[in-house]
Amino acid sequence: MNLFRAEVERLTARRFVQLMVLLLLAAFMVTAGTTLAGSHSPTRDELATAQQEAAASRQALEAEHARCLARDRGEEWAQRDGAYLPHDCAEVDPARLDRLPVTADFLEGVFTFTQQAESLLYFLIAFLLMFGFLVGASYIGADLNSGGVVNLLLWRPRRLMVLGAKLGTLLGAVVVLSVLASVAYLVTFWVVAHLDGYPGPTDPTFWAALAQLWGRGIGLVLLATGVGFALATIGRHTAAALGAVMAYLVVWELGGRIVLQILEVARPDQLMLSTHVAAWLTKEVRLYDNSVCTSDYYGYCDGSYLLTWRPALAVLLLLTAGLTIAAFAVFRRRDLA
Repeated sequence: MNLFRAEVERLTARRFVQLMVLLLLAAFMVTAGTTLAGSHSPTRDELATAQQEAAASRQALEAEHARCLARDRGEEWAQRDGAYLPHDCAEVDPARLDRLPVTADFLEGVFTFTQQAESLLYFLIAFLLMFGFLVGASYIGADLNSGGVVNLLLWRPRRLMVLGAKLGTLLGAVVVLSVLASVAYLVTFWVVAHLDGYPGPTDPTFWAALAQLWGRGIGLVLLATGVGFALATIGRHTAAALGAVMAYLVVWELGGRIVLQILEVARPDQLMLSTHVAAWLTKEVRLYDNSVCTSDYYGYCDGSYLLTWRPALAVLLLLTAGLTIAAFAVFRRRDLA
């Protein structure tokens, strides 16, 4: 029998995997049901009112920018009401905004797909992250602890090939499940928006941004799956992977962060794995370094700095690759009896 086919059968037959799939379906149903219960289809009057408010808001933005430009030209009327205007008129330029006010911004109690699709996708990615890590850890951890790997090696006495087949099968299964779950998830809420909500304006830019977020999320899910698999292989038990993650969160993400702040270490946030995860998902995060703006500093102080997705991805890849290489090295030399 083909090794990969055998691993697929072993993976799909595991009760824990089946339980996690059922939990995924249950989460879908609860989220969709909650959305349906808290939404309604907007009436014509609601849509007309929201459209008028959105148009008025856009006109107000344009008027503020025009008044700012008039102030720069020295026109007296721009200063009569004494309203605040920024020094740089580009700050109030509607063309520089991420998006202008739209009808959906002024609809109350209405599920709008274009406004909430991103947050819903973040929820899906978070669940798939947990799914990938737990399944990855339990898939190899249970086999190592129960002796299933030893029985498999009697059939295929090539350790690295067997472990590679397990990892490849696991990653492939997670990709397939993630794609199917994502399609079903987004289609479900698209239908909900049409039946009992408001779809909102969609264009190629919206779908491209959503696709990019989804791609980054699936990449992160695969990395988390590989980390769970590697930790359980090194620790020879599923609990080892869970313990390692909990220890990291408590000791470093919580305790280490407090210690670094007390010692006033420069840019402590970039030493945290959670920061790199956020930077990868959102493309960039703006952080603040309190050690820059001390009491000895005079004048305006901007202690902010950006962490972009490129260095964040490099850190995540190096971590996953390092743990995976260590797992294969340990598995090659370990006494499995």
